Amino acid sequence: MTTQLEPTAIAEDVLSSQTMNGAEQLVHTLIGNGVDVCFANPGTSEMHFVAALDSIPGMRCVLGLFEGVVTGAADGYYRMAGKSAATLLHLGPGLANGLAGLHNAKKAGSGIVNIVGDHATGHLKLDAPLTSDIAGLATPMSHWVRSTQNANDMERDGTEAVAAANGRPGKIATLILPADTAWSQVATPRTSFSTLTRELAEPIDAAKLEAAARAARHGESTLLLLGAGAVRGDALDWAGRIAAATGCAVMSEFYIARAERGAGRVSAPRLPYAVDPSLALLKRYDRIILVGARPPVAFFAYPGKPGVLSAPGCELIELAGTGHDHEQVLRALCEEVGGLKLLPARVVNRQVPEVGEGAIDGPGIGRVLARLIPENGIVVDESLTTGRGFDGLTASAAPHDWLTGMGGAIGFALPVAVGAAIASPGRRVLALEGDGSGMYSLQSLWTMVRESLDVTVLVFANRAYRILRGEFENVGAGAPGPRAADMLSLERPELDWVALASGMGMPAARVDTLSALNAQLARAVADSGPSLIEVILP
Repeated sequence: MTTQLEPTAIAEDVLSSQTMNGAEQLVHTLIGNGVDVCFANPGTSEMHFVAALDSIPGMRCVLGLFEGVVTGAADGYYRMAGKSAATLLHLGPGLANGLAGLHNAKKAGSGIVNIVGDHATGHLKLDAPLTSDIAGLATPMSHWVRSTQNANDMERDGTEAVAAANGRPGKIATLILPADTAWSQVATPRTSFSTLTRELAEPIDAAKLEAAARAARHGESTLLLLGAGAVRGDALDWAGRIAAATGCAVMSEFYIARAERGAGRVSAPRLPYAVDPSLALLKRYDRIILVGARPPVAFFAYPGKPGVLSAPGCELIELAGTGHDHEQVLRALCEEVGGLKLLPARVVNRQVPEVGEGAIDGPGIGRVLARLIPENGIVVDESLTTGRGFDGLTASAAPHDWLTGMGGAIGFALPVAVGAAIASPGRRVLALEGDGSGMYSLQSLWTMVRESLDVTVLVFANRAYRILRGEFENVGAGAPGPRAADMLSLERPELDWVALASGMGMPAARVDTLSALNAQLARAVADSGPSLIEVILP
């Protein structure tokens, strides 16, 4: 779809009387267009940009010790703030280190403005060791890529990068900044800008709306499947009214960028991750209405199992994609089925289940979370095999937001928790992490401590890539032999997450009973600042 911006005032043509280089112009342009957080891991080529960030007020700069922390934090920031942050990355290798985070962000519809330094244009011909095809690396994970070759183009290119990132949904914009473009003077510097607005939502398709209303009226044999912005706020409320009017079921995709859940809200249970339970659940539905969601498919291919999870012959009605205003679409559907004046079914009472004294297991952890997720908390979930049952167990917890990985690149939870906490001061963030996946972005703990973020990390330590043990069997690879089993184990040596956290200045504790987990988590959410709990699983 051609980008079309909502009406906005023309940028004021206010020029600075002082001299300004390209890096300074870019910082002014980002701040002037509403980008006021930069997650950074810079190098030599970015020093003029670093100097500009230092001398120009208005940009919060957050250092990450690995580029995957930087890009993941920008993803988490967008999910909670609803606006783009910048990243600062060092040439092609730095960008490459952050690509997994950008992949997840792209799948989540998160807007990010990547600033990637490059060699000075004259130095590129020397083929120095860090010379690489930055645009080639950026393109698969970016919607918009440009290299600014002249400092006088910096204001235009920076503004267009922010506009691209603020698409509907958010997009990945990568602006390549050669070192000499950063240090060269700008002929007519600009310091005042109007704020850009988001891309216009796609219009509602009248024929699809009519088809969706017709399908919804079939009641229990129809599923309203939600994703993206449809699992939040008034959009979720309209979905509940549609269910009240028609009797159709309401669910969400398994992977959700951000869902609002808990007591007082409409419940939209997530589809199961595994193929067999999804097939068993979806076989009852003859029609699926998709709002912000994609047709349900298996995460991987498995021998002898279908990739499409909906029942054979099921009618799929793609009412709204990620480019629509989901609140507007669901309200229109609600009106079409006569549900505007009905009250949706909501989770009425917050339940506080008993925890028990026994050994730690998945259901027990779920009960602890249901008790202790704080009011208005944020849960970033990469619990993988341990957390498959958390959805139902925490449905009646205190009102909260729940964020999951969207692109499947593991190690996302700790960086996303960093960005979510920076976007949401005053809200406690719980990061649910596996011990294997946590090692992909361990450096996030350092940033949490440095920034004094209200993040509590729960590391579920089963001493293995437990999810892959199950997948080994699911794909029909047989029983793992000694070498295969060794590649799925995290033993020899066992990871010591208390020591790892303590080494980065983070208070940490280890628990191996449900009562100890309950006590430690209660203490952590009541305190300010970051902490880690290593949860030992049998």
